[in-house]
Amino acid sequence: MGFVAHIALHIIRPTKVCQDITREYICFSRPLLYVYSVQPFDLFSPTEEHKMLRDTVRDFTKSEVEPQAHEHDRKERFNLSLFKKLGELGLLGITVPDTFGGAGMDALAACIAIEELSYSDPGFALAYLAHSILCANNIAQNASTEQKKKYLPKLCTGEWIGAMAMSEPNAGTDVLGMETRAVQSGTNYLLTGRKMWITNGTTDEQGTPADVVLVYARSDIKDSGKKAEVTTFLVDRSMSGYSVGQKIVDKLGMRASNTAELVFDKVPVPKENLVGEPGHSLLHMMKNLEIERLTLAAMSLGMARRALEIMNRYAEERSAFGNSLNRFGQIQRHIAESYVEYKAARCYLYEVGRNLNLAVEGNRVDSDGVKLFAATMAKNVCDKAIQVLGGYGYVGEYTVERLWRDAKLIEIGGGTLEAHHKNITRDLAKNPSLIE
Repeated sequence: MGFVAHIALHIIRPTKVCQDITREYICFSRPLLYVYSVQPFDLFSPTEEHKMLRDTVRDFTKSEVEPQAHEHDRKERFNLSLFKKLGELGLLGITVPDTFGGAGMDALAACIAIEELSYSDPGFALAYLAHSILCANNIAQNASTEQKKKYLPKLCTGEWIGAMAMSEPNAGTDVLGMETRAVQSGTNYLLTGRKMWITNGTTDEQGTPADVVLVYARSDIKDSGKKAEVTTFLVDRSMSGYSVGQKIVDKLGMRASNTAELVFDKVPVPKENLVGEPGHSLLHMMKNLEIERLTLAAMSLGMARRALEIMNRYAEERSAFGNSLNRFGQIQRHIAESYVEYKAARCYLYEVGRNLNLAVEGNRVDSDGVKLFAATMAKNVCDKAIQVLGGYGYVGEYTVERLWRDAKLIEIGGGTLEAHHKNITRDLAKNPSLIE
């Protein structure tokens, strides 16, 4: 268990004897004796509510998620019925205020839920992240009261499945390179373009599109020479011209979540479905990217913890040359390095999560930083687990090959490693005090 010290200062006379100084540090100074009493603080579950949440999701993951994970990965199927059970647990709107049907919890709670789900089924956890963070949290933070009332209750119960659409066939990290356009036409905006790599873009094998999707589009006039304007729209299945172009199949990993291309063919979007002011979406886009990157890092933690446990157990149980594998230096290095890198990432993530304010933009350096570190950490831990298990690590029965395939996505999705390098370097140049 990780602890951060809360220190209270007590002053007593030097002649006084301290009979029980458990977790206390004593400094001698004349004429007083200072006793610093350290109260334990659980960084990873700091409140009783966080602990209850972790226990609940861990139990659910063990009983419901784990038994189906291998099958749905192999079949590239999203388990919609299981997903809706997350709504029954109150998890689908984990950061949404209870006024709109959510749990009203914080960024750290989102990290807990996603870490625990990712321990067994990262693909399923990714679908959960896309729904609860990219869609529901985005609406909760940026939409109007009327929009929240219309969409959030159904998203929180799981009656509706949500998504967010930013990337395009020819635009990923280069957000302002997007080609999807919104042109005002009377009381509507006509939305035209394609979005690519959209998690939850389709909810089944029949090509049913997400019930509601937050769509980022250019709302400036093309080739006008004006500064690029990005506007957010809420598109739902009642709108004509909104469809699934294709379900993307044969993915390396995250196969238990559906990924799709979405098509918008002059979709008439009412003005009341515009989120915020026209052309002002970059700020709330950046704000939501911070919690997205934090929770993607939490996925990496779940995968690394599972791979580390499998590697550690196998190295103890498997023998070679008359000794357990963990008696050999090469294996010890794989296990020890994996452990310390995992622990470092976990402490970094929960410290960032504890301080991230969902309503305020400006946490980029560490939301990028923790994803940068945790993503590669998890991929490396999974790789070392395969190495320790040898041939057994290369087959599905021992899980680590699936985790290894899934872990790679976190180095790409939600911001590439290269984008994080750029952002962190720029932010440190602007504000060197962040290093202190």
